[in-house]
Amino acid sequence: MAAMEKEEEGERIAALWKRAAYLALGALMLTPWASPGVALGLGATFALVLGNPYAARSAKLSKALLQASVVGLGFGMPLAAVARAGASGVGYPVAGIAGTLLLGLLIGRWLRVERQTTTLITVGTGICGGSAIAAVGPAIGAAPEAMSVSLATVFVLNAVALYLFPVVGHLVGLGQEQFAVWAAVAIHDTSSVVGAAAAYGPEALERATVLKLARALWIVPVALGAAALEARRLRREGGARGGAARRGIQLPWFIGFFLLAALLRTLAPAAALPVLDGLAHAARVVLVLVLFLIGAGLSRASLRAVGARPLAAGVLLWAVVASLALLAVRVGVR
Repeated sequence: MAAMEKEEEGERIAALWKRAAYLALGALMLTPWASPGVALGLGATFALVLGNPYAARSAKLSKALLQASVVGLGFGMPLAAVARAGASGVGYPVAGIAGTLLLGLLIGRWLRVERQTTTLITVGTGICGGSAIAAVGPAIGAAPEAMSVSLATVFVLNAVALYLFPVVGHLVGLGQEQFAVWAAVAIHDTSSVVGAAAAYGPEALERATVLKLARALWIVPVALGAAALEARRLRREGGARGGAARRGIQLPWFIGFFLLAALLRTLAPAAALPVLDGLAHAARVVLVLVLFLIGAGLSRASLRAVGARPLAAGVLLWAVVASLALLAVRVGVR
């Protein structure tokens, strides 16, 4: 009995130390010694080695802080700068999203990946990662397994992109604007786009943020189109089968607040600019913490959930999209 109590006491102490270490690392992310790459790496390492003691809370907090940080970046960008940044690379969404969707479906069929999983990985690659998957999944009645596999696949590729893209960008000599366009087109989630661009430079951060938010607006027509196609398929097959119940499309509401913040920056008197600059700086600091929390969301279970075929489909689609986008940026296509 005494031995059991001693063991339980040891487990409680170990759990307390793990929570304390997690919180200490989170606080470290708010200091100048942290960087986007370090944050993501530390979060993922901690979660895989020790396990995240606040997994559910971290997931909710990371989403809320990411949205707040994106809005905060708007306080540092006048509306005219947002418009200029949005104009650069404006041609990529039109051709790129359509091409990505078609290619992704073909790759999924070729590798014999389950249909819903293929659809979700494809829209996640073509638009904005987890946000697109969260919107399209309910619209097509996706099963929980398809949602989990597609989200895990996109998460792994996001982590790779955060480290890989700045290295490749410097290696091939991309300018700040070029890198911003490439990152916004070829990296899945807004968080990793912002993280990679922040590591590349301040101009890349501003432009990439605007371009990725503009790209996220395509969630609406793509989700509606996917829902219509799924409904047509079900009618053709004689009724609904399986899958999750359909819910409303989840829209990226924070984009509107980002534009309002940029409008406030435009209209603000000179005396208020230091305050707005401070808010924008705070947003960049908090983004590092966001990447730590996202990294800490990785788990062995999520890695096992990916599976070889979905991961191969995601990697192949991503490699083609990233390579073509890089080529287009290098030759000056807009």
